This record gives sequence, C-alpha cells and structure tokens, in this order.
Amino acid sequence: MFIHKSVLLHEVKVQKPDPVFAEKLLEQFGGATGELTASLTYLTQSFHTDSPGIRDMLQDIGTEELGHLEIVAMLIEQHTKRAASNLQDKAYQSTLFAIRGPGPHLIDSKGLSWDGRYLNEGGNVVRDLRADIAAEAGALNTYEQLIAMAEDDGTRQALVHLATREVSHTHMFMEALKSLNALDQPLFGDLKPDQTVNLYFNLSSGPGADQRGPWNSEPAFQYVANPLQHEMQEHGGGQPTQSNEMRMNPAEHGGLGQARKPGEQH
Repeated sequence: MFIHKSVLLHEVKVQKPDPVFAEKLLEQFGGATGELTASLTYLTQSFHTDSPGIRDMLQDIGTEELGHLEIVAMLIEQHTKRAASNLQDKAYQSTLFAIRGPGPHLIDSKGLSWDGRYLNEGGNVVRDLRADIAAEAGALNTYEQLIAMAEDDGTRQALVHLATREVSHTHMFMEALKSLNALDQPLFGDLKPDQTVNLYFNLSSGPGADQRGPWNSEPAFQYVANPLQHEMQEHGGGQPTQSNEMRMNPAEHGGLGQARKPGEQH
C-alpha cells in the first residue's frame, strides 16, 4: 500500500530559477540513473529474496526513491514556472519545454523518453545488490555533476541531500551483502569454476602495460605473462617452458583453484 503525503523529504526552495538548468535536472527524473529507475528497480528486486529483512530494506529504499523523484520534480517545476520571462524564452526555445511545457516530464536531459530497459534486476539477491551498488554510484556521479553546475543555493542544498542519500543506500546494500557473506566473494550461485578461475592473462602490451597489483598477483591470482604460449601448451601440444605461467587444479567441493607450477602432476 502506498500513501502520499504532501510533505517533501527535503525542502525545495529555488531562488534563482533557470529553465536551462532544469533541462539537466530531467536526467534524474526520466533518465537512466534517475530516481524513477531506482525506485522501480528496488521495489521489483524486493520480491526476489526470501530474506524478510532484505526485502523490507529494498522496499523502504524503493519508496524513499519515490520521495526523491518528487524532490527532483519540484526542482524542475520551480526552475521553469518561476523563471523570469527572458529565462523562460531560453527554455521554450529548446525542444524539451517548448513542446511539453514547463515542469517535469518522463524524459532525460536530451529528450529521450524513459525506458523500462533501464531497470536492472535479475532474480538473485546477491546479483541484484551488487547491481544496486553500481547504480547508486552512477546516480551519485550525476548528482555531483549537477551540484557543480548549480548556481542556485537552494537547488544545491537539495541536490547535496539527494547525493548524500545515494551514499547511504550504497552503505546499506554493502551491509546487506555482508550479512549474506557475499560482500567480498566473487562467486555466487551454483557455478563450479573451471581451472582458469585464478588465472590473470596479460593481454595488453606497450607503454604503460604489464602493470602489476593485487588484482593480478599472488595469493589471489597467478599471472600468465604469455597467454599465447599458455594456450599452445594447454591445447596445442606445445612443450612447456619456464615462464611466469601457472596452471590451476580445480579445487574440491566447488571452491577456487589451487596453483601448480608447469610440469607438476595432478
């Protein structure tokens, strides 16, 4: 059940209306990273989990995002309807407000209609929560750009609040993943990885390439310096040679592989 109350989650008080800036705000109303997309995504995802707590969290956040959609709508409305006539001319010369009129519309900043394909949900709670973290990062980046362009103090304050809540939601999703022991585990579901699970293939060369870091180093990964040679040895019958290559044994019980050096037997 949804009940609407005419009380905004954060005050919207535009002092310097600018319809041109309102066009940019449409990105968070009817755009891919906007509040409508977030709300419908989280509410849909809430029915993918058997965890009462995570379902409740997703429904709470999804409902909050509807409140954020209302804040963005009010910002757009005040930036268009309260603008001086000379500023309104700028907006009305655009294809967005000239055709559709002032106020919010289900389009992005370029006039593209909102699309249901913006929703990111897949039926697995771990998959969904990880996608949600990425979605909040996308929304946060958009808000940061809007804040940098906003000249009106009231607008900036509202946008800072919306951006702050993206950070809050990200933290909530991370804690939910932690409760599932899935925050720092790359594998979920029933997949039994093959012997390449811990291999890092060095597939780029040239200036700045061949960089090393925890993403391609022991103990998490074995670095394959020459992937072509590795594949020839694995599938083409080539003779093993001394290199940085490591070959993997599948771990028992579906776990990650254990390293073995070239020439070692199973």
